[in-house]
Amino acid sequence: MSTAGAVHADGDTGDQSGVRTALAGLTTRGRSFLAAGVAAAVCAYVLGQSDLLRVGLLLAVLPLVCAAVLYRTRYRVAGSRRLSPGRVPAGSEARVHLRMENVSRLPTGLLMLQDRVPYVLGPRPRFVLDRVEAGGRREVSYRVRSDLRGRYPLGPLQLRLSDPFGMCELTRSFSTHDTLTVIPRVVPLPSVRLSGEAKGYGDGRQRALALAGEDDVIPRGYRYGDDLRRVHWRSTARYGELMVRREEQPQRARCTVLLDTRGVAYAGAGPDSAFEWAVSGAASVLVHMLERGFSVRLLTDTGNSVPGEGSDGFAGASQESADAAGLMMDTLAVVDHSDGEGLSRAYDVVRGGNEGLLVAFLGDLDEEQAAVLARMRQRSGGALAFLLDSDTWLGEPAEVPGTPDRREERLRMLREAGWTALGVPRGAPLDELWRQADRERSGLAAASGGEGP
Repeated sequence: MSTAGAVHADGDTGDQSGVRTALAGLTTRGRSFLAAGVAAAVCAYVLGQSDLLRVGLLLAVLPLVCAAVLYRTRYRVAGSRRLSPGRVPAGSEARVHLRMENVSRLPTGLLMLQDRVPYVLGPRPRFVLDRVEAGGRREVSYRVRSDLRGRYPLGPLQLRLSDPFGMCELTRSFSTHDTLTVIPRVVPLPSVRLSGEAKGYGDGRQRALALAGEDDVIPRGYRYGDDLRRVHWRSTARYGELMVRREEQPQRARCTVLLDTRGVAYAGAGPDSAFEWAVSGAASVLVHMLERGFSVRLLTDTGNSVPGEGSDGFAGASQESADAAGLMMDTLAVVDHSDGEGLSRAYDVVRGGNEGLLVAFLGDLDEEQAAVLARMRQRSGGALAFLLDSDTWLGEPAEVPGTPDRREERLRMLREAGWTALGVPRGAPLDELWRQADRERSGLAAASGGEGP
């Protein structure tokens, strides 16, 4: 939910430019009255008809008086905007609430309200507010929807003032605006046990859910802010200074989600393209692993990681899962194709090891990049790859008949390196592929007589 601060649209007292502004605000009706009045006055002068001259002057003066009165009237109108919600998945609707308040001592005339929205969110909303009494308020709302992820500005809000006769209209713009974030679609994933997901961490996931760790045998010195209930009195008496029991930090299982954003790896565009499927898949896995208590990290082929580049780059116990998910969803909302052609930068990030489970969403691969991924597998506790073929997603034959299938060759290379690699046909549901990955890893573990690679 997002709220725009209240602003004011005041009528000005007028100067030389103000007269031009008022005349420029004449409507078609006002201009017609002015032209008819001038024409009648000219005819009355030529024909010597004084009664016709009075009618002409009345017709000409009426729109001018309306413009002057409207321009010099000091309306103080405060407006605010509220988004519900401020972050919405692609294909879902958000509601925008507008609130107008007359903070002047005079009632307003006819008000026409218009909000600026990008065309991808729908038509520009317009509202007509009849008369707002002094101190009164009006609330209206409209809906926006986008099938394309991104960040879209809403506003500024425009207020059009009109006189009771419809002779003149003046527009006032508010200065504030809001931003609607459209995040990728998130697919609920089944809670399967991927073998090797916590390799090297023991029962790390269970311990991540603990509220507190166990006490170490060796205490440490008291630090400002330590809970006095953890004072170890026996050690305090022994060392002659205040000592507290150490609290072991629970060890959380880790998961790195690698998103291949190389422009050369994908073909096609739009909400049904292979790249959008990969972005949605990465978002779904991130949310799923956060819900299971994992420390997660989003990594792209450019080497950039979210939530950050700290000591390990993972969202751990110091950062709430909701905040970490929001930060990564905001990143995925605006992620675009990169200019890189390889995955070496991502490998440099994970080469230190201790990555836990590695889940990769990949576009087209050549032999060199498949070799980089093979080396990347050695740095993780478990590895799962979803390989998308752009030609297949475009409805074109992947290979020339009689030649080896390049995608199957890349899948074979990844599987030999220890990856659980799956090809993704066009429109494949991610939840079914997630279950298939679990079955394949379970079968591999059974065949090898262990838990998995």
